[in-house]
Amino acid sequence: MNKNIFSQIYSEYTQHIETGALKPGVKLPSEHELAEQYGTSRETVRKALHLLSQNGYIHKMKGKGSFVLDMNRMEFPIAGLVSFKELSERLGRNVRTLVHDTSLIPCPQHIARQLNIQEKEPIWKVVRAREIEDEKIILDKDYFLASVIPSLTREIASQSIYEYLEGELSLKIAYAKKEISVEQVTPEDKLLLDLKRDTHIVVVRNYVHLEDTTLFQYTESRHRLDKFQFVEFARRMPVEE
Repeated sequence: MNKNIFSQIYSEYTQHIETGALKPGVKLPSEHELAEQYGTSRETVRKALHLLSQNGYIHKMKGKGSFVLDMNRMEFPIAGLVSFKELSERLGRNVRTLVHDTSLIPCPQHIARQLNIQEKEPIWKVVRAREIEDEKIILDKDYFLASVIPSLTREIASQSIYEYLEGELSLKIAYAKKEISVEQVTPEDKLLLDLKRDTHIVVVRNYVHLEDTTLFQYTESRHRLDKFQFVEFARRMPVEE
């Protein structure tokens, strides 16, 4: 029974915080008040609050209580290969993709180095701004080998390229190497994103491989600093004596 109440407390408060019913800075009821409200022990309440704290929903201050944290920053996973369409479904927010370029071009030298191919080899260049809640906060610049992807349309780019690659072309996307840095904004960033007064931007570079190890995609995903937190779960492995 306590386990069910523990889950109930955690689920109800995550929902209240995520939907904005509880605003950042609001103080939660005390452990004693929550125990009475849910008809359970303070130990059960304490465990639920601890989990809320661990997952970034609240901040517990000794002697003062628990306070709601700002959940406005959307979590963007570092590991895993997740399309923006899949991510937007998880976020449950109003999102839109604005396609600025879908063209077949001779590979420029700086991109050829990233894809480990010859300069001027045909590649697809796709530039898309991602709008969330009416703010353009991500700029994705994708480069794909034309030898792997013979055709790519603006309509496909406006939906999900990965859905097309896996569903229509039956490509098996296997793994990626990712590099993350904070860099100065470019004139293109200023033109295509709502940056306000930002002078820097988070850049995630992706080198994506097929199951046969072919490096077929290089991406620069450029994120507004104040809107995203990059998260990962890490477990310390036991040290062998």
